[in-house]
Amino acid sequence: MATRILAVANQKGGVGKTTTVINLAACLGELGKRVLVIDLDPQANSTSGLGLPRQTGTSLYRVLLRERSVHGLVQKTVAENVDIIPSELDLAGAEIDVARMDGYLHGLNMAIAPLVRGGGYDFIIIDCPPSLGVLTMNALTAANSLLLPIQCEYYALEGLSVIAHIIKQLREGRANPTIDIQGIVMTMYDARTRLSPDVVAEVKSHFGEKVYKTVIPRNIRLSEAPSFGRPVSQYDPHCTGAIAYRELAKEVIARELAEHPAAGAIP
Repeated sequence: MATRILAVANQKGGVGKTTTVINLAACLGELGKRVLVIDLDPQANSTSGLGLPRQTGTSLYRVLLRERSVHGLVQKTVAENVDIIPSELDLAGAEIDVARMDGYLHGLNMAIAPLVRGGGYDFIIIDCPPSLGVLTMNALTAANSLLLPIQCEYYALEGLSVIAHIIKQLREGRANPTIDIQGIVMTMYDARTRLSPDVVAEVKSHFGEKVYKTVIPRNIRLSEAPSFGRPVSQYDPHCTGAIAYRELAKEVIARELAEHPAAGAIP
């Protein structure tokens, strides 16, 4: 399977972006896929959520500035088949420093090129900051597709037109002519309310089949797992959150197969 690069992004915070990165990666690993998580968010929550401490000098910061290579930055995580390039607070400086460089939108693309060429991973999943700044734009330029988490709330569609416009600009401007939205995942779904199904229906009315069938429920175990440095599939394998992310992982693979038949079958 050729390496597929998936950016997980939403300019709005608190939508389950990092939760999705951690648990989707872990569930893809359970299915036998080799996964590299790139934590591009200076808050480093994917790093700690996959069992690694926050440490200075472990991120892509110097690589993005073209001062070192990516080799030596990849670390193992607590999840089977899942590696990570961690983040650190200093990565916030890249928003300014990288923007001053020639070809700044392609910094991440160049940084991870050796890992893509090496073919060691089925998926590279990028956890983007909750903004549309330089780091997120680098991720969208490097990615094959975008996975968009949206919380089941009144303002779910707020800002979606902005990110859809950016994807269109990247394609038409040839910065990334092949990027597309692979799927939209609805998070924090509460079946006890009318709001959640109404929001899902509204998003589907705008985006149709782009919305994954799997919805991620509100689940206390999903909230607890990061404080133990583990994905929910390890923390409580039988909870509703773990079950949902396993189903989402299967959907992600199925969509890749539909668009790229040579990608290989689901185990």
